Amino acid sequence: MLLPVLFALGAALSNALATVLQRKATQTVPMSEGLRVGLILDLLRRPVWLVGIAAVITAGVCQAVALATGPMTVVQPLFVLELPLALVIAAALLQGRLSRAGWLAVCAVVVGLGVVLFAASPAGNRTQVPMTHWIPAVAVCVAAIAALVGAALRRPEGRGRATCFALATAISYAMTAALMKTSMHTLDDRGVTAFFTTWQTYGFALFGVCALFFFQNAMQSGPLVASQPVLTLGDACVSLALGLTVYEEYVRTGWWLIPQLLGAALIAAGVLALSRLPLARALASEEKESGEGTAADAGTPAP
Repeated sequence: MLLPVLFALGAALSNALATVLQRKATQTVPMSEGLRVGLILDLLRRPVWLVGIAAVITAGVCQAVALATGPMTVVQPLFVLELPLALVIAAALLQGRLSRAGWLAVCAVVVGLGVVLFAASPAGNRTQVPMTHWIPAVAVCVAAIAALVGAALRRPEGRGRATCFALATAISYAMTAALMKTSMHTLDDRGVTAFFTTWQTYGFALFGVCALFFFQNAMQSGPLVASQPVLTLGDACVSLALGLTVYEEYVRTGWWLIPQLLGAALIAAGVLALSRLPLARALASEEKESGEGTAADAGTPAP
């Protein structure tokens, strides 16, 4: 399990860096009332966003290796570390500091994740999945995404809209990981030609683009406290469900469910606390250039 864990941590770190850079970039483009395709075109003109995309690509490579060498039920839950890592990186880039409450929340997420993974002890690493597994999984996820996007578009800017877009993003990320896992096994077993001729390769690319698009709209739609917990926990939960149902991985049950639930509650509390920090809000769409200085948002007195 060491190799997939290390690459999953590398992916989480790269995604955290991308999150900081992309959120800074989205603050510089016009706000939109609808699902604006031009948002991506505006962001392409921002160098900081392009650097963030490079970090996303790096994260994708690390995630692909992790999924090819380990079960989804181990790899994907490690991505809950993105938010703590993003805030640590943001504090460094802003020359600020993470408050004591922030560090306690970081510790809560890390400890909770450790408890969940130890108690669940995920296992199984199926390499190929029959279409009888894929068809219902893809159908359910696509229907859920469509319903969430429709619900988001019917709502004004705010928490409800951001939450819907964030959950659509979480499902898209989970499906990206599930399809990527099969594609990487195809590449390893049958070579490049088979990789580019299997439908899962184009499936994970499509879901990945959708996830990026929904993510940008979630960041502009409402406060981080509404979107980030849903995105972080939703991705882990949907990935866990896909790992268990599609790849037939398994976790310990029985009395082991008690520490798993306790660890999950600790993670949820930590993520929620982190998303409420001024530093987190300073990187989200609700904190534009206002009377508050960046250093003050980071927890450091403004000069």
